[in-house]
Amino acid sequence: MAQINTQEEPIDLENPTLVEGFPGVGLVGKIATDHLVEQLEMRYYASVHCDGLPRIGVYRGGDRAIRPPVRLYVSEEHNLLALQSDAPISAQAAGSVADCVTNWIVDQGATPLYLSGLPADREEGEPSVYGVATGGASTLLEDHAVDEPPEDGVITGPTGALINRGAQLEYDTLGLVVECNPQFPDPEAAGILLEEAIAPIAGLEIDVDDLLERAEEIRAKREQFAQQMQAMAQDESSQAQPLRMYQ
Repeated sequence: MAQINTQEEPIDLENPTLVEGFPGVGLVGKIATDHLVEQLEMRYYASVHCDGLPRIGVYRGGDRAIRPPVRLYVSEEHNLLALQSDAPISAQAAGSVADCVTNWIVDQGATPLYLSGLPADREEGEPSVYGVATGGASTLLEDHAVDEPPEDGVITGPTGALINRGAQLEYDTLGLVVECNPQFPDPEAAGILLEEAIAPIAGLEIDVDDLLERAEEIRAKREQFAQQMQAMAQDESSQAQPLRMYQ
């Protein structure tokens, strides 16, 4: 049964922003969301128990507490929610997870920012960030000068399923896509995504210097997780792809 269980009394946020961090190519969404949770000192708010999610327990060094692999964090000061995931979501589970999470998002009146990496071999320069939307959310992208995608494409995995569900409901959602390394965790791309899209849209001040300075450390810590993701079928992870790959 799909459940999202709060760890405390329900909070009263007014039209909050939700940042989604399911693992995908380059781990850009996960790295960006983890950085938000850490830097803004967001507190653990709810456990997510959607049908199809891995039945595993997660623990941290120096802490005996076991938590589920998918959790929600909150910062009332910043009117912000963050969905943090420590496990990949299978293709078979993406639809049921998207339905479960979307129902909760709609109940909260939240505007979700769905994050995805676009595999790109960049020789130099910063990765580009693009924005897509469902419902009437495209005005937010225009207000914050987030570029339109330069070519046709699709977003796969759980992030794609979430955007698809938003479109079905004609609910306002934003999809933020950043060019990233197709093989390895990409903290630099996650930092650009935070600076150029997430922070301005959510009205946040985010310091990404620490994220960039610790890029090698983050890569090393996420490498094993990335290998686990790559061992799964290619279409099970969230990523953006040029539409020509499906034609």
